[in-house]
Amino acid sequence: MASALPHRPTVDHAPREQTDVVLGRDEPTDALRVLSCDTAQRILAALADGPGTASDVAADVDASLQNVTYHLNRLCDADLIAPVNTWYSEKGKEMTVYAPTVERIVVRIDAPADRSPTKRDRP
Repeated sequence: MASALPHRPTVDHAPREQTDVVLGRDEPTDALRVLSCDTAQRILAALADGPGTASDVAADVDASLQNVTYHLNRLCDADLIAPVNTWYSEKGKEMTVYAPTVERIVVRIDAPADRSPTKRDRP
């Protein structure tokens, strides 16, 4: 018997081309903190191949659904992924679909313009 609910409609999502993560002395960066974990990196790579639900990602990265859900929430908080759609299981349960918010992450180091010279700066 076919379900009346759409199971996996096409996701129309276009991530930003690039985001810059700037390392400074005054403010920590959530993106690097979140991506310091191998599981989060594998999740982001899996979603770069195409949008998916938490259970799709868990299967792709061979991790528990609880672990993947934890990392999906952290990746969302760091604005590296976002919910982009809702799919429905065959039982009618709503499932959030996630996708990357950016295609490329660039890390740069930013030194304050008004900083005092350090020993390393002196000849």
